[in-house]
Amino acid sequence: VQVIDSIVADILKYAPESVVIMVTNPVDVLTYRVWQLTGWPRQRVLGQAGVLDASRMAAFIALETGFSTRDITTMVLGGHGDSMVPVTRFCTVNGIPISQFISEKRIEEIVDRTRNGGAEILALRKISSAYDAPGASVVAMVGAISRNRNRLLPCVCILDGEYGEKDIAMGVPCLLNEHGMSRVVDLPLTEEEAAMFRESASHVRADIGLL
Repeated sequence: VQVIDSIVADILKYAPESVVIMVTNPVDVLTYRVWQLTGWPRQRVLGQAGVLDASRMAAFIALETGFSTRDITTMVLGGHGDSMVPVTRFCTVNGIPISQFISEKRIEEIVDRTRNGGAEILALRKISSAYDAPGASVVAMVGAISRNRNRLLPCVCILDGEYGEKDIAMGVPCLLNEHGMSRVVDLPLTEEEAAMFRESASHVRADIGLL
């Protein structure tokens, strides 16, 4: 927090009109911290997590099915970590639900692997953190904003009533363009998905409380 606070002070001084994309973990809490310190509109403060988690899930689905990741779309909501909420209903291969290709048991295993993807990579690297997929995810977000591409991507956003949450930073699908986070897409969740989202939010709120 001390490091981020000092960086935010410089952003306010030297780049007061910028859009901030937080990458540092815990990304949900630190995205909230930047928004808290800057006092900027929520459109200009967001975090990178969902793009990364969704790409990892797509890679695991590709390994399971043999299909190209270019044709696989996934959606991951909630906090970045063990409590993330991969929403398999919205995971498709060129519009076809993944349930047509993968058994329910294997889908559950892929969801679990997605939640622990970061830890898996850390265990393999041993002496460094993940940086390839996070770097590619940042490129996608920066490109969407700097080139006004109107891309719908899962990012950490400050919520203002969406998904029944307010005054919190959570991973949700949002529209990215020249304004930053243009709007949050509020998906209709099942009772089970909504419960998992609320549980994830409770973990993020507990950490925000430590600020």
